[in-house]
Amino acid sequence: MNAERNAPQWLIILAFMAVYIVWGTTYLAVIYGLRGFPPFMLSGLRYLLAAILLLGWCGVRRVAWPGWSVVRVCVVSGILMLVGGSGIVAWSEQYVTSGQAAIMIATEPFVFLLADRKRWREYFGNAFIITGLLVGFAGIILFFGGGNSAAQQAGDNTMQWVGYGAILVGTVFWVAGALHAEGKLDKRTPNILSSAIQLLAASVASGLLSGATGEWSRFHIAQVPAAAWAGLLYLVFFGSLIAYMAFTWLITVRPPALVSTHTYVNPVVAVLMGWAFVNEQLSWMQLLGMFVILVGVLLTNFPNYKLSFNRQRA
Repeated sequence: MNAERNAPQWLIILAFMAVYIVWGTTYLAVIYGLRGFPPFMLSGLRYLLAAILLLGWCGVRRVAWPGWSVVRVCVVSGILMLVGGSGIVAWSEQYVTSGQAAIMIATEPFVFLLADRKRWREYFGNAFIITGLLVGFAGIILFFGGGNSAAQQAGDNTMQWVGYGAILVGTVFWVAGALHAEGKLDKRTPNILSSAIQLLAASVASGLLSGATGEWSRFHIAQVPAAAWAGLLYLVFFGSLIAYMAFTWLITVRPPALVSTHTYVNPVVAVLMGWAFVNEQLSWMQLLGMFVILVGVLLTNFPNYKLSFNRQRA
């Protein structure tokens, strides 16, 4: 509570703007990055540059290197989240729009509820959570049902569905990595150091995957347009550093349930950015599906909001 009272209000507002807006714009940055970089190469370069910057900062601050058990947890969770999760999303954005990808990612809280077995009694004993799960599932059906367009080629439509499925698989990987880190990572490890190790491990894995899929043989650096370089740098500095650091600071000065509302705002930002800059379109049924999904997520998190509000009043 002291941290909440002492934190400058202007800094809190800036941090919320970074978490709400910047994370929502990274989906569009991936679209620009893909104009010059293959997906796994883009992810690998993004993670590598961010890891170097964070490790450099840790070196300047003389942060002690953790033991092998901590490194192992960071490596496993980093690869699951950043390669199996974010990396697959980047690959999928070759076939789906940035707005559609962000909407699909909004289903992540439902995957957390289903995967976090140790809290099932808490989750499934609450009417709001059960209702939210059902509403969210209905939203997914609406979203998928509105995805077909007569104007699309049959092949494009098929790969769009493959992209949707890949994002859902990536969401499962992300949740698995997050739960692995939550359950096994030493809480005394500085967050900036554990994040740097995760990013470094993900960059190596992404680079190997990029080579295995033939991306390096098809890549020509001279053909990378300025927009792709801009997308990469945006992902490094604004996505992997500014927004992420804002998030990790915010949860120390504000209730985590309040900070987690970025999950609902990011898809809206992504849809608006895609519409404004790359003329991405959504059907009315997909927009309705987005709204229903977000309502479902809000319902599943309502008990957390109520608990945080009661604690603040106490």
